[in-house]
Amino acid sequence: MSGRELQRIEVLSEVVAKKRTERSAAAVLGISTRQTRRLLTAYRDSGGSALIHKARGRASDNHLIAGVREYAMAIVRSKYADFGPTLASEMLLEKNELKVSRETLRKWMIEEGLWLSRRQRRSFHQPRLRRERYGELIQIDGSEHRWFEQRGEPCTLLVFIDDATSQLMQLSFVPSESTDTYFEALRGYLERHGCPVAFYSDKHTVFRVNRPDAKGGSGMTQFGRALAELNIEIMCANSSQAKGRVERANRTLQDRLVKELRLAGACDMESGNALLPVFLDRFNKRFAIPAASAENLHRKLNVPSSRLNDILCHREQRYVGAQLTFHYGRRQIILDRSELSEELAGKYVEVYDFSDRPLEVRWKGHSLPYRVFDKEQRVNQSAIVENKRLGHALAIVKAQQDITRTAKVMTNSQKGGYKKRGRKVYGPDYYEELLSAQAAVEMPV
Repeated sequence: MSGRELQRIEVLSEVVAKKRTERSAAAVLGISTRQTRRLLTAYRDSGGSALIHKARGRASDNHLIAGVREYAMAIVRSKYADFGPTLASEMLLEKNELKVSRETLRKWMIEEGLWLSRRQRRSFHQPRLRRERYGELIQIDGSEHRWFEQRGEPCTLLVFIDDATSQLMQLSFVPSESTDTYFEALRGYLERHGCPVAFYSDKHTVFRVNRPDAKGGSGMTQFGRALAELNIEIMCANSSQAKGRVERANRTLQDRLVKELRLAGACDMESGNALLPVFLDRFNKRFAIPAASAENLHRKLNVPSSRLNDILCHREQRYVGAQLTFHYGRRQIILDRSELSEELAGKYVEVYDFSDRPLEVRWKGHSLPYRVFDKEQRVNQSAIVENKRLGHALAIVKAQQDITRTAKVMTNSQKGGYKKRGRKVYGPDYYEELLSAQAAVEMPV
């Protein structure tokens, strides 16, 4: 008997012994007075066994017949062993004409060891100890969020955090995660702190060449090439948990920084970036901890500004054709003919693509003048766009679609190059001029 049934026997026995009223018994059992009278009548006639539920020990009316479980599990084990319960139940009904609910099949598959529950599939990551010295490892990541809530468009916050101290090193609002935005954030970091030993990032294409068959680049991204020239190592984490320091910082910033921006009335990236230095100092005073070792591994940036500009830009080599032309970024670059450029046919030149000024074409340190034949600039159809850059790419597409283009209709005369001339006025001296012109033509002959 269940505990509830034992309680009913005890209360009803008190009513039979006139130690409790029927109304009091109904209040204790949580049932109506009418139901209490029914139970009391059954108790007096048949004793405590009358209070046991009549369906106990009987099979359910909608139970499956014997052998269905063995038959279903035999099919699942032979054909659908790697299927989930929902898909397996659908396949049993469609392919084998056997109807079993997904929850019943889920219970059977768990008991047979063919399916693991969400709790059983949960993986545990061993915690990694902090680095001991300041500047030894800097975790970097971008967090896309509605930082300005409904006051502005969503954007991305680039976060640089020291692994040893949890100190925020650099914050910057940018449209999306790209090589150019990371170059700008890296410049601010280097000028403020110097060169760390290594950066720790995810597997974003800014940091890692994810295609083993990629052509060009020597297996290194533009960001990786720049760090190599600055003698800084770049390492990629295998999971989000491995760089949990910056992930937890992003979660904290999505709460605290959003509210700080709301109180300050910031509604765009420019005003947000102006508030970040004050917020960064206050955040570090609150959450940063001292490193295990007092040694600072940052190295001084011994690179002049002009050289740093050449490092923090896109640099690629292009083959120069016989007509002194090459293609770069959907544009055809035509080198101006000179004594130096005439010798470059069949050779490679280096293209320096800056974010704040026109690109430069160089060969052995010499800057080459050029002209550009610019094709239509737009996002290519069927182009592969990273998930983190999708919002920024859609904004570019929307801006291109908003540009109204009016078709210019040309007449046949204009297509043929006809130019309208003024009316010729024939004066009294017209024939004298005509005769002198004919004489001038006959003289050389």
